[in-house]
Amino acid sequence: MSTYVYGIARNSPPPLTGDVSGVGDPPRPVRTVQRGALVALVSDAPEDLKPKRRDLLAHQSVLAVAGASGVVLPMRFGGIAPDDDAVASVLAEREEHYLERLNSLDGRVEYNVKATHDEEAVLHQVLAENPELRTLSEANRKAAGGSQAQKLRLGELVVAAVQQCEARDAALIGQALTGVAEDTSPGPESSGWLANVSFLVARERKDEFISAVRALQSDNPRLVLQLNGPLPPYSFVE
Repeated sequence: MSTYVYGIARNSPPPLTGDVSGVGDPPRPVRTVQRGALVALVSDAPEDLKPKRRDLLAHQSVLAVAGASGVVLPMRFGGIAPDDDAVASVLAEREEHYLERLNSLDGRVEYNVKATHDEEAVLHQVLAENPELRTLSEANRKAAGGSQAQKLRLGELVVAAVQQCEARDAALIGQALTGVAEDTSPGPESSGWLANVSFLVARERKDEFISAVRALQSDNPRLVLQLNGPLPPYSFVE
């Protein structure tokens, strides 16, 4: 049977105590594969593994339990090896690299910040900041909406101004939060977010980081911020 891999940790102290359940239906018991100074957190891999909510949560739960006692290098969901021997072989081959990464991430967690704009608030702002837009908008309003060409011109200028505001605010988020983080990792680009950034934060500065996010939101009501964490440092593990 193939082996499902959750993450990699040092073998001392033990990353798991007691019974822990992993992915699958019924859930597979989690065990460790040890080689040298490292252990891998593994279980038997279900034959029909799919990214269902139950299994995604089980994967995250194993890492959370293990991470409570020390740093863990998290695997992304779906990591499968041929068997336990293959896992042990990789631990031996890359022991030095994994130990270096464990040392660099010890005592640190990941927070992800996603940002969008409150459309009405940002529209008011770009109109307030741009006299040309205000003039065109007012002229169109007085002309019962204006001609088609005038509407298109106004629309093009508004889109350009909003895009400039998005770029400024994406940079603002980085500037406001980088100072309380040790590293950053941009997330996948998406048209749904003006910013999607993960931050590596020392555990003792978690409250400071959360306060910085709240202050950023309070000072910039046009921003809609979504904070997720603390998480295992997925974005900072090769």
